[in-house]
Amino acid sequence: MDRFRMIFQYFQSNSESIMNGICGLLTLASVKMYTCFDFSCPCLPHYNMAYGLGIMFVPPIALFLCGLILNRQSLVMLEEWRRPQGHRKKDLAVIRYMCSSIMQRAMVAPVVWIIVTLLDGKCLICAFSGSVDPEKFTGFANTSPVQVQQLLAKVPCKDDELMRNNTSRKAVSRYLRCWSQALGWSVLLILVIAAFLARWLRPCFNQATLLQARHWSNYIDIEQRIFEETCCEHSRLLAHKCILHFFESMRQEIRLHSFSLPREGEGAGGDEDLLWGITGQDQVNKLLKMWYYEKPPL
Repeated sequence: MDRFRMIFQYFQSNSESIMNGICGLLTLASVKMYTCFDFSCPCLPHYNMAYGLGIMFVPPIALFLCGLILNRQSLVMLEEWRRPQGHRKKDLAVIRYMCSSIMQRAMVAPVVWIIVTLLDGKCLICAFSGSVDPEKFTGFANTSPVQVQQLLAKVPCKDDELMRNNTSRKAVSRYLRCWSQALGWSVLLILVIAAFLARWLRPCFNQATLLQARHWSNYIDIEQRIFEETCCEHSRLLAHKCILHFFESMRQEIRLHSFSLPREGEGAGGDEDLLWGITGQDQVNKLLKMWYYEKPPL
């Protein structure tokens, strides 16, 4: 049990590990969604391309937005970018580092979806079966242009009566699948080469700047989290004090059964003395406004 508690505390304190875990879960979810998805091309000349490209690119957009929504640092970055200058200057290098980190994690699941669809080939066959040159295939020689377009649109539907005995259907399907898989492997190879170059060329650049940007990025995230936790603690103490004041006539019962109350003029000790001194709504609002508009210097 202590081991699980230590693991939970580690992930709770390390937002980067949490984001990597969420990125991995979104990637696995994208692959699982595609394998469970029932792909059914409409096999109509004016709808095949819209359907095929929609299946290929609309879910990646949704996965990309989910990656941005689930990443806590995206909100922290926007707040840091939009906040007033105050007494603390804004470092654009830190904001660029946070934006780059967020985009890299959010793009993993969409890229995996696109690569999987290309390697499978169904989406590209559905989208571009009507764009194939019919002169390259002998089965469309003695048909009119309108019939050719109808036959090409029905290439993804192997159970269709018109294409069941057509010898060119498999040839067109195989031709488009080859192009789709070649494109998918090319995209994967380009990404692997880019990752390799980024990994091995990073030491050639100034590491001090990168370390500074990473340090202050983590600091901004941790500072925001501790500020929210402190606000929650103050809200709890203030609500506690208001409830005790409301039940003034029941102080003896509350003291005996539920709470250990401080005496008049005494706080909870330590940092809580400062929290108990902030009780007015206008005072709390003023302090929150000062924190936002006049960020204190480090």
